[in-house]
Amino acid sequence: MEPNNPNHIEDTNKPAPPVETNYEAHKENPGPAPTVNEPDNKGAGQAMKWIIPIIVVILLVVYFLFFRNNVSN
Repeated sequence: MEPNNPNHIEDTNKPAPPVETNYEAHKENPGPAPTVNEPDNKGAGQAMKWIIPIIVVILLVVYFLFFRNNVSN
């Protein structure tokens, strides 16, 4: 929650409030929300290691079939 006072200056040396666990008790001054830790078991790397080589092969085939003899003089 941002302060409405335009002259408000926050002290950067002051430690952050602890992670909020009981929101109802601290409505006026809530702490940061807890982080969400999700497992990374379906990463994009598995798909990319198959998609990128296939795209490269397709582009090479297209190049050698259509553009290899297209030399500008």
